[in-house]
Amino acid sequence: MNAFLDAWTWLTTAEHWAGPGGVWTRLGEHLYLTGVSMVIACLLTLPLALWLGHTPVASGGGGRGKRLGSAVAVNITNAGRAVPTFAVLVVLMLTPLGEGGVTTPTVIALVLFALPPLLTNAYVGAAEADPDVVEAARGMGMSSRQLMLRIELPLAFPMIMTGIRTATVQVVATATLAALVGGGGLGRIITAGFANQNTPQVVAGAVLVAALALVVEGVLVVAQRLLTPGRRTGGRGRTGGELPPEDREDGARAVRAPAGTG
Repeated sequence: MNAFLDAWTWLTTAEHWAGPGGVWTRLGEHLYLTGVSMVIACLLTLPLALWLGHTPVASGGGGRGKRLGSAVAVNITNAGRAVPTFAVLVVLMLTPLGEGGVTTPTVIALVLFALPPLLTNAYVGAAEADPDVVEAARGMGMSSRQLMLRIELPLAFPMIMTGIRTATVQVVATATLAALVGGGGLGRIITAGFANQNTPQVVAGAVLVAALALVVEGVLVVAQRLLTPGRRTGGRGRTGGELPPEDREDGARAVRAPAGTG
């Protein structure tokens, strides 16, 4: 208990927040590493995941079909989860990338760490879009691109945001590893505390990282509620990707109609 009381004293001391090594500076570095890593990871992963989820279903035994992109998504996800982030960071520091500083190797390691949850959730969201809505859209004559952007993407949005939330919180926690190779971020507070055998500072640094992760999680939850298609109308309007009833009926009739009928 004394360690937590001493950590509170450390956190409420103004001089620990100011200066080049203060909390505000380290917080800015931490947010920079997290933000850059997540932007790059999303740009690399989400288009691929949506495309894999959009790939056609191949017929399988027992009447079951398997989406052609599922094997790729599963293999990439498993490979990403099997590689320790700290090991990747250390290896990258020993390459020419490490000669230019710590930031680039750290960002690359965090991007690789963020890929699995982003890829898995976006792929599942796109692959499991409501088949009735998808078939109705096809019956209306939508192209593959229109189907992906106007139907599957809105339907997959909640799962995409779940992946972004999961990956972001994990990256916030893992970005502390940058301090072990001389990088910035809130991890520097923790490593400095270990170096000086200052337990309250170590606990204070850990509390700051945990608090930042909770705040980021809360912000993303609010963002998801505000941005999810259909929620902005108070839940009474159509959800994103859902066709109007009359269009669904026209699409269903087009799907069921035999070839050559007018």
